[in-house]
Amino acid sequence: MKKFLLLLFVVICASANAQSVNELSWLTGTWNRTNVKAGRAAHERWVKTAEGFQGWGVNLNGADTTFVEKLRIVTKDNKLYYVADVPQNKESTYFLITEASANSFTCENPQHDFPKKIVYQLDGTKLKATISGNGKSMDYFFERKE
Repeated sequence: MKKFLLLLFVVICASANAQSVNELSWLTGTWNRTNVKAGRAAHERWVKTAEGFQGWGVNLNGADTTFVEKLRIVTKDNKLYYVADVPQNKESTYFLITEASANSFTCENPQHDFPKKIVYQLDGTKLKATISGNGKSMDYFFERKE
């Protein structure tokens, strides 16, 4: 009976986590950033994978790529994480997803230098990403590419 209850608990936890991953399906697609300086462009692209989601953030100055970040949303230890791989960090940075809904999610890593918190919010075909920490906050606005 104990083994059955343990197995049932594991299945329920895995199912709840899978539901949280599926709640983020609105993120898939290509998002063009709208608040960039003249002559520059930026976008994020997200695709669903077997592990969760894979994303890429790219900044351009004219035709030159100036910044690339690799992003993931994955399950680790029965928790959902937003993972950022950026050139200036030797290792991936994990942000625990603390809230997720049908049109937003919040992730946090209080030990990270900056940002400590990331919030994505969907409003129709528009997306707002806010990074914050240490008394600073920056907003990034995107529109879904058709």
